[in-house]
Amino acid sequence: MRRYRFGRIATLFAAVYVTVVVVAGVHALATGDPALLREIVTGGWDSDFVPYTWWVELLMVAGGVLQGWAYWQVLRGRPAGAAAVNARPVRLLRAALYLSLACTLLYRLPIPYQWWSGLPFDLLQVAVVGLFFVVLAGVLPRWLRLLGLVAGLVNAAMGMAYTVAYGLGHYSVLQFVSPYQLGNAVYLLWLVPILVGQARDARWSRGTVRLGRASAVLSLLSSGGGSFISFGGSGIDYDLLLLMLLGVLGVFGTVWQARSAHELGALTPAPSPAPAVRGAPARAWPLAAVAVLLPLIPAAVNLADGMPAWIGPRGAVDDLFHGHVSYPATVLWVALDLLIGVGAPAVLVLVAVVRRTRRLLRATMLTLTLAAAAGVATALTTTSEADWRFVPEMTEQRLALYPDGLFDQNEKGEILFGLSPLWYSAALTASALVLFLLYHVPSAARPRHHVLVAVLATFMALCLLPVADQARGPVTTAEDCSPPEPWEMDGEPVQPPPPTGPRAFICAVRQQQVLAFAATAPDQVLLDRGRYLCAAYTRNDPRELARLREVEGVNVRDLSGVLAGICPAANAKVTAEAAAEDREFNEFMAEEQRKCDATPRHRPLVTPAKAIRLKEPEWPEARLELYGQYTGEGKSTSAGPVTAGPGYVTVSTHSDFHVCVTLETYTRRPPVETKGWDNVVEVGYTNQDGEMIFMDGLSGTELPDLSLNGRKGHYRIRLHFAWFPWKGEKYGTQRLLIMAYPGPGDKVVTYRRPPKRR
Repeated sequence: MRRYRFGRIATLFAAVYVTVVVVAGVHALATGDPALLREIVTGGWDSDFVPYTWWVELLMVAGGVLQGWAYWQVLRGRPAGAAAVNARPVRLLRAALYLSLACTLLYRLPIPYQWWSGLPFDLLQVAVVGLFFVVLAGVLPRWLRLLGLVAGLVNAAMGMAYTVAYGLGHYSVLQFVSPYQLGNAVYLLWLVPILVGQARDARWSRGTVRLGRASAVLSLLSSGGGSFISFGGSGIDYDLLLLMLLGVLGVFGTVWQARSAHELGALTPAPSPAPAVRGAPARAWPLAAVAVLLPLIPAAVNLADGMPAWIGPRGAVDDLFHGHVSYPATVLWVALDLLIGVGAPAVLVLVAVVRRTRRLLRATMLTLTLAAAAGVATALTTTSEADWRFVPEMTEQRLALYPDGLFDQNEKGEILFGLSPLWYSAALTASALVLFLLYHVPSAARPRHHVLVAVLATFMALCLLPVADQARGPVTTAEDCSPPEPWEMDGEPVQPPPPTGPRAFICAVRQQQVLAFAATAPDQVLLDRGRYLCAAYTRNDPRELARLREVEGVNVRDLSGVLAGICPAANAKVTAEAAAEDREFNEFMAEEQRKCDATPRHRPLVTPAKAIRLKEPEWPEARLELYGQYTGEGKSTSAGPVTAGPGYVTVSTHSDFHVCVTLETYTRRPPVETKGWDNVVEVGYTNQDGEMIFMDGLSGTELPDLSLNGRKGHYRIRLHFAWFPWKGEKYGTQRLLIMAYPGPGDKVVTYRRPPKRR
């Protein structure tokens, strides 16, 4: 096993770091508090940004293990043995790379930084760019080195300008200094020639070059920033979880930088003869032609319908590129979409069949398989009504890179995409299978590092399975839960029954917004979350409820009404509370009825034409109003609780108390009665409708008709008001006696004024 200068120290440090990460992960999974784990692995990202979820914390633990490996790679130094005797430019390049690594690791320390502290790091990158230009002079053509030099200097200048503009608060300049359309394209124009030179130079191993390629791919996905290489995210506007994961995976760039410096300090290994290019034996052309023609079949069908695109703007894979990665990566995705759509994989298969090299065949089969998997994922995650279609700006953005008018809409407003991606997936998979059967040769025993890479890839895939499980399904909106308005119905609207069971829970979440879910979250996601909260509600563990309240901001005990549809324990509580409220209300109404039953009955001094004593108390929310069909213009007059004007009479009552009402209609003027009343007022009213009905529009209170057998004409209305004491309380309930009789005059007469309340 190869030894390194500081290998034992690096191994000890990496082991301690991984142990701390695992302990923090266990603590996060046991307590639901990921703060310590997130701080160690990402340097932040508390649950306010990315809420605690068990599989996210597993990803953080895997990222911490990856970072432990990165620390081991960085700290172990050059291989043990005699040091290389290098020229001055090589020694300066090693020093610059190590200083850059020190700056990168320094940013991991929890200490405050000023904005200008990034300028020395940006200046250091200028030195790295220039020294690589000199060191690679013997292995790269001059034009390629010049391209890398110019791109590297421009990238460093952009980084310095970005740092200064951000530090001085000139945020409007940032979009010109580092346009999002460029992403990390300028940086990649420097990095790719460097990797080509390292691949040709014997001083660097193939493993170092592979790490550089991984860093390049991550840079392509990232939208750019001012930094050269870093462990953490830079606040780029990605989906937060993806940004957090990209920040963790940024260690590949740091390890590439460290290994580039380490290997410059070791003796250059003797050049080994280039391995012979192994080619697979030729097979019968008809079988190979099948592998070439299969990708052309769905492309031909699609092109016959005028559709050159393979997937188009639909599904989770396309959404990943249009919403979460850099603009250059999105452009490449659209180009790939169109290339596969017109059958370009057939050209790749043809080249692989003609050359038949092992590496090219493996790369071709892998490419076909990945494209087929992308098509299946798209078919499984495509919805007929994509969310972005409802936002014109987003629609324009998603369709901007495709030819104009390519995706038309049918009469239902649905976008016409062409052939299903599943047909492409079937053709590509079949083509890869034919290549495998024709040219596959069992390999010899695999090296240990190949096994290690395969195990790590499998582990990461298993960690990502919960993410893939979040497949889209039916989405019930808040509007779906609301009954249609009368104008939306043909004929008489019918009130639908209230929702029950899972639909009741979904509608409660959508309408009340008590849980933090997007409006487009599938119903199944809401139900899974609801059942989890139901289990916590049923267990009623104070520690668990406190954790949910503090970490996730969810007070489970307050969600009884929301969870009732899917949670028996919550439903039992809601039912018991509703029964208690009904009992309390019934007891209250019974008490109010007893008050009215106890009020003295009015005994008229003359016989009325009709008299009505309402059996149940009324409860107006505003005031009782009597309005005619036509109201004239004129001055209104108020006397106590009564207000009268041309064509209307209103009586104000206290909205916190019920009213016990008696109505009497006479053929002639009755004697005035004031005994037992706090206020007696008489007003005039012209009845033009044949009915005189006092009502309150807010509460729906409507008193019986006061008119004399529908007689129209002028009336005098006398209103009697008094408080009735009850069980020692002076203001127990309200009494109201309304008399009406035919008579002229609009004068307001007060027979008794109410006493002042104290």
